[in-house]
Amino acid sequence: MKPTILDCTKEELSHVIAPPFRAKQIFKWLYAQYVDDFDAMKNLPQVMRHALSEAYVIMPLHILNKEISRDGTIKYLFALRDGKTVESVLLRMKEAQYGSDGALLHHAKYTVCVSTQVGCKVGCSFCLTAKGGFTRDLSAGEIVAQVLALKKDNNIAAQRRLNIVYMGMGEPLDNLHNLAKAIAIFSDEDGLAIAAKRQTVSTSGLSSRIDQLGAMNLGVHIAISLHAVDDTLRSELIPMNKAHNIASIIEAVKRFPIDARKRVMFEYLMIKGKNDDRRSAKKLVTLLHGIKAKVNLIYFNPYEGSLYERPSKADMEAFQEYLIAHGLLCTIRDSKGIDISAACGQLKEKVNQEIA
Repeated sequence: MKPTILDCTKEELSHVIAPPFRAKQIFKWLYAQYVDDFDAMKNLPQVMRHALSEAYVIMPLHILNKEISRDGTIKYLFALRDGKTVESVLLRMKEAQYGSDGALLHHAKYTVCVSTQVGCKVGCSFCLTAKGGFTRDLSAGEIVAQVLALKKDNNIAAQRRLNIVYMGMGEPLDNLHNLAKAIAIFSDEDGLAIAAKRQTVSTSGLSSRIDQLGAMNLGVHIAISLHAVDDTLRSELIPMNKAHNIASIIEAVKRFPIDARKRVMFEYLMIKGKNDDRRSAKKLVTLLHGIKAKVNLIYFNPYEGSLYERPSKADMEAFQEYLIAHGLLCTIRDSKGIDISAACGQLKEKVNQEIA
């Protein structure tokens, strides 16, 4: 099977394409013009276009299914060339704004959640993706292709920036090499030009890999899927916690290099009767003491057969109020796409059931 050219950084292409300036031209065609055929790269010599088509494919995936929410959220299921599937989500964070004369004042703002693996090794008890186990890592090009496909499908111009969050299917730090490569490709000014500061790596807490990512000094933000304030509950929710407990995660976060103007995001999935009480809020304040943190409270999104329930709005707000009163910046994440297969793995599961 031919590799995808999207696996290549511009520097790597410049080493295999002569003269090296052709690599920049290829990047422009791929990421600014969204071409999906080497013959469309008209400023390249025909012999080079032929050689590229012999050596590479461009898109390593295609849209298998998608669902559109009333709030504009779009959930995608992509089919890879080996028949495996992964999910991505396009979130419309702000609508485009127009003046009274119809002129565009502000463009719409988007965030894309991308997958880094087919399946996942972490095995979180609340996650539908975990039910299918782990199959394989995605290549850097398969990660990049998700964003490219979403931009193309929604006619989002190349110069329109968006934010990327690595929090789809899979544990990003479990695929660190390809993750780092994808970050570099996204950041390239001749490509999608999505600066590292617009990219956030969301991890379940592989503490040793947090240190490795920090040592790379890529400039990305980090978000920790904490979800619990004691190791007993966290080990129930995230079995990996037995090897990477809360204390080791907190210490790794303290070592992670962050922009002085930024905060470390802590994702806290609120589950009714499990971690939504005042005692948990109090322990969370203690746990994050001394860290420039922001806590993002997330409603648990139930799915058929799930063991857990969605918390009440009153308990969510009381939890938030306690954290804010005790000095923590805290937000409640809006539940986007609640009317579609919003929870990670739901669309994949639905399509599998329909095929069966």
